[in-house]
Amino acid sequence: MSNMLSPVSAPGPSPLRNVDPRVKIVATVVLSILIFQAGPGQIVLLSLFLALLIVFSGGGIRELGRILKPIAFFSVLLFFLHALFTPGREVFSLPILPAVTYEGLVQGGTVAWQFAALVVTGGLLTLTTLPSELVAALDKILRPLQVFRVPTQDLTVMVAMALRFAPTFLEEYQRMKTARLARGGGIPGERLSRKLQTSGRLAIALILSALRRAEDLAAAMEARGYARGPRTSMRELCLNRGDYAAVAILASFTGLFFACRLFM
Repeated sequence: MSNMLSPVSAPGPSPLRNVDPRVKIVATVVLSILIFQAGPGQIVLLSLFLALLIVFSGGGIRELGRILKPIAFFSVLLFFLHALFTPGREVFSLPILPAVTYEGLVQGGTVAWQFAALVVTGGLLTLTTLPSELVAALDKILRPLQVFRVPTQDLTVMVAMALRFAPTFLEEYQRMKTARLARGGGIPGERLSRKLQTSGRLAIALILSALRRAEDLAAAMEARGYARGPRTSMRELCLNRGDYAAVAILASFTGLFFACRLFM
């Protein structure tokens, strides 16, 4: 999980880095929808498009591996669950376990790919966008909801706090884990009941730490006169030619995606 969050803090120079964050958020939503709509032919098309985005993000195979590493186990688990428990034409059977079916292999591969593609799409957004830019973009995107009396600026403040404190809690968890190892905990071969008991204690300690930080943050905000209402942003977002080009590329790819779906 820390690998998935770390790109948020320090995106590197890349062509995607200069694209307006509103465009990148909309592109992430559109690509997520396309991922769920993809058939076998569209999977290849989307995979190539995501590969190009990884190249233009300034990352590479190593960056892709760093994004996918935390979810590798769950992707494999999803694949085998579908392969073993989806009814259909039997491919081969295993001792004790249910038979592996052709439909299960196809469904498992599709679901595992969708899971990985969604993670890569979100990782590209955080890799090329600063948290402050994400918050400013969300404020602009959600602003029309103010007509319905939705407190959009309060929502963006909550998002900003979540982005700010997620790495902090991960660091605190690592400190607690290191302190436990220094006291002789986490020894290989430790009983499962002992591991569960220790995990419960760590969870309680993290919750208490989160409550303390929330109380300190509330006191700091009150001391600085924080109040609800209109606020300004350090960076005013403005679309340029590059942003319009990115929108055109996204629209063209979406049209190509649905064209392939109709004729394939």
